[in-house]
Amino acid sequence: MMSYLQVKGLQMFYEKMGAGETVLFLHSGYSRGILAFASQMLDFQKKYTCYFPDFRGHGRTRCGSLEWSTPQIANDVIEFMNQMDISTAHLIGYSLGANVGLYLAVNHSDRVATLTTIGTSGFCDPTGVEKFEPEWLIENEEQDTINQMTERHMEAHRGNWQEHMRQAAQDWRLYPQLSEEQLGSIKCPALFITGEHDPFVGEKKIKHLSSFVTRSSYLVVPGGSHRPHMLRENPTLVNETILKLLETYPIT
Repeated sequence: MMSYLQVKGLQMFYEKMGAGETVLFLHSGYSRGILAFASQMLDFQKKYTCYFPDFRGHGRTRCGSLEWSTPQIANDVIEFMNQMDISTAHLIGYSLGANVGLYLAVNHSDRVATLTTIGTSGFCDPTGVEKFEPEWLIENEEQDTINQMTERHMEAHRGNWQEHMRQAAQDWRLYPQLSEEQLGSIKCPALFITGEHDPFVGEKKIKHLSSFVTRSSYLVVPGGSHRPHMLRENPTLVNETILKLLETYPIT
């Protein structure tokens, strides 16, 4: 099922499939709902009700303003849960969505049954952001990326792909802004995942993040990149590890 939900000033697009306890999939920057989790859909919908919302500023979600940020998206997700009568959910976030998940676990702990993050160190690190700014893309004739961003987010940015990329770069430079104490306040069971060769995370950073969260474990996917859960990497290992977490800590 696909639909729109009025959330504050948004027409938030989401897709829903499956039955059982609720799992919210929180997509990465430059992406949208099911696109970021194509290799998870079939495995998870067998046992869970899966929601794949498109964030503010992304995909098919519509808003009068083109501005967005990680904390703002976290607030949107809570409002989405309120309107859908979802009291508690398992969260699975990738990259930007992983940071959104951290904000939710810190600020709305009663709404988060378990938290799984893929591709975040938990700390702000703007390494590499310059190659995603519109000026760099134009100068280096990255037309394939420009075309992809124009098409993928047409409803959200109404054709202004440059503003979308500027917002994404700004968010990358600023967030997450969570202290070690805030990360240490996360009470839910958590699983932190990184690819072995993720240029933004990796084993050292994921161990550091896990050290602050009492009920956490981590997975370093052998040979994995920034997207170890995707096709052509190791979605089987990633899915089995997350499903085990969800089965161990059901929503009560």
